[in-house]
Amino acid sequence: MIRTLGDEPPLMADGRRAPDRREISLRWLSGTFLTGITSSILMGVALFAALDGRQQLAIPAEAYAALEPQDHVPHAESAAKRGQRILDPTIVAKPADKKIMDVSTMIHDGEKEVVRRKPFAHVTMALAASSPSGADYPPFDPLAIFSDGGRDEQPVARTGTIYGSDVESEVALKSGEFPSGGSALAFSDQMSVDEVEENVRTNGSALTDGSTQIASLYYVDPQRFASDAGDLDLLQGLTARVVEENMSVSDFDTRTDDDPEYAEDVIPVRRAQDIVELMAASGYSKAQAEDLSRYFEGVLGGAELAQGDVLRICIIQKGKQADIVRASVYSGGRHVTTVALDDKGRFIPGAEPPPLSAVATAFDGDTRPVIASGRDLPRVYDGIYRAALSYGMSQGMTAQLIRILASNVDFQAQLRPNDTLEAFFSVADDTGVATEDSELLFIDARFGDSETRVYRFQDPEDGTIDYYDEDGKSIRQFLLRNPVPNGKFRSGFGMRRHPILGFSRMHTGVDWSAPRGTPIIAAGNGTVEKAGWDSGGYGNQTLIRHANGYVSSYNHQSAIAKGVKVGGKVRQGQVIGWVGTTGLSTGPHLHYEMIVNGNKVDPLKIRLPGGKSLDGEALAQFQVERKRIDDLLGRKADDAEVAAK
Repeated sequence: MIRTLGDEPPLMADGRRAPDRREISLRWLSGTFLTGITSSILMGVALFAALDGRQQLAIPAEAYAALEPQDHVPHAESAAKRGQRILDPTIVAKPADKKIMDVSTMIHDGEKEVVRRKPFAHVTMALAASSPSGADYPPFDPLAIFSDGGRDEQPVARTGTIYGSDVESEVALKSGEFPSGGSALAFSDQMSVDEVEENVRTNGSALTDGSTQIASLYYVDPQRFASDAGDLDLLQGLTARVVEENMSVSDFDTRTDDDPEYAEDVIPVRRAQDIVELMAASGYSKAQAEDLSRYFEGVLGGAELAQGDVLRICIIQKGKQADIVRASVYSGGRHVTTVALDDKGRFIPGAEPPPLSAVATAFDGDTRPVIASGRDLPRVYDGIYRAALSYGMSQGMTAQLIRILASNVDFQAQLRPNDTLEAFFSVADDTGVATEDSELLFIDARFGDSETRVYRFQDPEDGTIDYYDEDGKSIRQFLLRNPVPNGKFRSGFGMRRHPILGFSRMHTGVDWSAPRGTPIIAAGNGTVEKAGWDSGGYGNQTLIRHANGYVSSYNHQSAIAKGVKVGGKVRQGQVIGWVGTTGLSTGPHLHYEMIVNGNKVDPLKIRLPGGKSLDGEALAQFQVERKRIDDLLGRKADDAEVAAK
C-alpha cells in the first residue's frame, strides 16, 4: 500500500530508476495543489486591488443609463484618453452684457493724423428689466425728442474713426505727396566688392551686442569675412540653439462651416421661473425648451427653477443647426443633476461635467433685477432711460439715442420681454461710465419684430456727422409729417365745409390742435421763403423751402420765432413759431401744408423721400468704418463691401 501511494522522491538522480507510471508521489501531488491554491489567492488579491473594490469589470451602457444620477461616479479629474479631442470646447458664459475694450482710434489734428488707444463700452441691455438707474431722467416730451435744443454748432468728432491696427502708444502720422521728380541729393559712387568686404571686417564688432546678433548674419558664411588673426568671431553671439528632435508635424486642417463646434451656455436664474420661459428668453426654440423641461420635470419634481439656480447647457453646432447635447442644473454653486443626449436622440441621466468657472461667477457683478412680465412692463421710453443710465450712459447720450430712434420707434408703447438695445460708445476709463466727451458709435435696437441698426459716420465731403444704416442711408427723416409733436389731429386733407365761410371748399392741409403758445418745429432742413402776415386768411405764416422742390407751410401762428427771417437757414426740429388762432381760425391750431413743385398735397399720405444717402468715396469710407465696428463687436457683415474709385 505504501509502495502504491509512492515512497519515491519526486525527482530521480544518480542513475536511479524512474517510478512506475501506475504509482504517484504524495509529496509531488501536495506541492502541486499548494502552488495552484497560492497562485489563485495572489491573482485574486491583485484583481481586487485593480478594481478598487468594485465587483464588475464594466457596466453596459443600457444599465448605466438606467441608474439614478446620484449613483453615477463622475471622474472630472481624469485626463484625456485615446480618441478624445485635444482642444477644449468653446466656453460661452452668459450674460456677457457689458464689456470694456481698448480700441485704436484716429483723429485729424491739422496736417497730422493721431492714432491713440481709447476705452469703449459694448453693452447689451434687456429693456424689460426694471434697472435701477440711480438718477432721475426727464419725462416724456415729444417736442424735446425732435428738437435739437437750438444748437447751431456742428458736433465735433472727438473720438475719431476706428483705426485698422492696434498701437501700443500714441502715434502721429503725416502723409505727403510722393516725390516723383527725383531726389535733389547727389548719388555717390557704387562700392566695389572688395570695399564692401573691407567695411564688414572693419565694422564687424558692431554687428553683435552681447547675446544679440543681427538676423542677416545667419544667411552668410561666417568664415568669409573672418580676419586672418581670428579675432572676429561672428558666432560668438549665438549663446543658445534650438534643435528640433522627436517632433511630428501634422497637415493643416482647414475648418469649414460644416465642422462641429461646441459651446457652453450658462444661464443664471434671477427669479423663480419655468424652464421653458427661461430658455425662450435666452434664444432657444420652444421645441428644445419643452424637450429639456419635460425630462427635468421628472428628475427635479417640477419644471420650475428657483431663484439663484444656474442652468448650464452644452451645445453642438454644425453649420446653421444647433443641438443641445447636455444640460446641468446647479443650486447654490453645487451640482444637482445632469442630463445628456444618447445615440437615439433621447435625454438620459449623465455624469457631472468638468467644473466651469462661469457657473460660480454667473451672478458676480450682476445688479440687474429680474425681468417683469405682462402688464407690469414699463413704456419703451422709460425702459430705454432706466437701462441706459444703469449701464453707464449719460443723460445727454441717452437723449441723443432717443432722438436717433424717434423716427422708427413708438416710445409710448409697452415693452415686450424680449426687447433689447445694443450700444457701442466711448468712455473715460475702465469703469465704463460715459462723460460729456463720450460719443455713441453704434446702436442695434430690437423691438418686437423690427430692428434698427445704425452707425455713426462723419461725411468727409461736408464734415457733417449723422447716423446711417448698413446701406449708408441716413436714419434721419427728410420731412416730419407732424410739426406739433404733442398736438392732436383735427382735420384732414380734402373737401370739407368751411367752419367760418359756411360753404364747402378744398382743405389744402391738415390741422393739428394744441393750446395757444405750443411750440412749432421745422419739418426739415431748409431756407425760409416767407415769415410774416398773410392777407389771404392764413394769419402769421412761415414758408420753408426744402431740397428737391418741397415747401412746407405753417399757418395761424400766434408768433414767429426770433431769427426766422427770409433767406435764413433752419434745421429739422428747430422751433420756428408757436400755435395760435390768427387769420380765419375758430381756435388755436396749426394749419400745416406741403407743396411739391407748386402743387399742394396731403402731408400724411404723400410718399416722402428718405434722408441723406452716401455715395462714391464717402460710401466706401463708411463701409470700411462699419466693417471695423462689426469686427470689434463680433458681428458678421452680410453686405459686400463697396470699393473706392
